[in-house]
Amino acid sequence: MTLVIGGARSGKSAYAERLVTACPAPWAYIATAQAYDDEMRERIALHRSRRDEGWTTIDAPLDLVGAIEALPDGRPVLIDCLTLWLTNHMLAEHDIEAECRWLADVLSRPRGPWFVVSNEVGQGIVPDNALARRFRDAAGRLHQQVAAVAGTVLLMVAGLPLKVK
Repeated sequence: MTLVIGGARSGKSAYAERLVTACPAPWAYIATAQAYDDEMRERIALHRSRRDEGWTTIDAPLDLVGAIEALPDGRPVLIDCLTLWLTNHMLAEHDIEAECRWLADVLSRPRGPWFVVSNEVGQGIVPDNALARRFRDAAGRLHQQVAAVAGTVLLMVAGLPLKVK
């Protein structure tokens, strides 16, 4: 399993797509985004436009663990992205620690080439409100759990991958 992490617009999704498509098709794309506004609908449309007939898209804004477990063995998969999934669980007021543990456990047992995308949000300023600070802290803990079980961790900077692990 490869974790591809980076800041906003660092090129992480496009790079992860290239990694997946270097594997034989068919490929699975597990999407965690929810279209709450026009901007997010546009982002989702842009991501979808880059995928051709070799891709199967699975929407899993909350049940990411179930979507991963339902994948056939050997299927190359791109999971995009963990921070949106985390946001969805925080907004639903779920037990974040438990959800993150379950996800890290499933990701620790890949049954094929798995590529996981997430946003690094802990390198900026300290957020000015409690919810944003809770999110930043939860994302940091989630990233540590996923990085610990990943075979490879890539940090995207200005469209360039830096191998961290």
